[in-house]
Amino acid sequence: MQTDFFIDLLQQVKEFESSDSYKPNADLEDFRVWMNDKKYKDESPTKLFRNENHQVSYTENEICKQVLLLARYSKLLIRKGLADFPELANEEFTYLYRLKDEPFLNKIQLIERNGHEKQTGTQIIKRLLEAGFLEEKNDEDDKRSKRVNLTKKGEEIFHGSVSKVDQTSKILSGKLSDDEKNELLKLLKKLNEFHAHIYSEYKNSDIDKINDILD
Repeated sequence: MQTDFFIDLLQQVKEFESSDSYKPNADLEDFRVWMNDKKYKDESPTKLFRNENHQVSYTENEICKQVLLLARYSKLLIRKGLADFPELANEEFTYLYRLKDEPFLNKIQLIERNGHEKQTGTQIIKRLLEAGFLEEKNDEDDKRSKRVNLTKKGEEIFHGSVSKVDQTSKILSGKLSDDEKNELLKLLKKLNEFHAHIYSEYKNSDIDKINDILD
């Protein structure tokens, strides 16, 4: 039993040394993290649910799993890519880029364009205003709301961050071929169009009501 354990352990170490996660100065913690990631990737939600006698769809659950993983990887990579721009490293940069594309949106429009809840978006806009990247003025059509736009400082940090965002985007796209990228982009746009509709029309509905839309 003990011999088999050590043989299996050595095999795992050998696999780790051949993986992309391995580096010359790797330590026990790196190996532990790799083992955890490997275990997570090897398991699927359907296997877990099947063990608990639940019936679930393999494909849809795998899509959910992959989307969640990609979102986490993306968030970590964006922080690395925008290390020289700490004020933008959460999701602030998407607000600058949206305003560069669509100047003078009101605050609610800007938040909705980014798919955030009002409270989250309001906090992001507040941080950008305090950093001097945005300016606000009263909406001429609706005195109760304000419109925001990039300041000169905001324009400068936008232009300064473009190359890093582009570099990060290329890494996020991985080693997909041009055809694979185009196909993935088409599918992601189609999926986001569906969710944009959900966000716009059913944001206050419960999950059962939203599920009925699929039928």
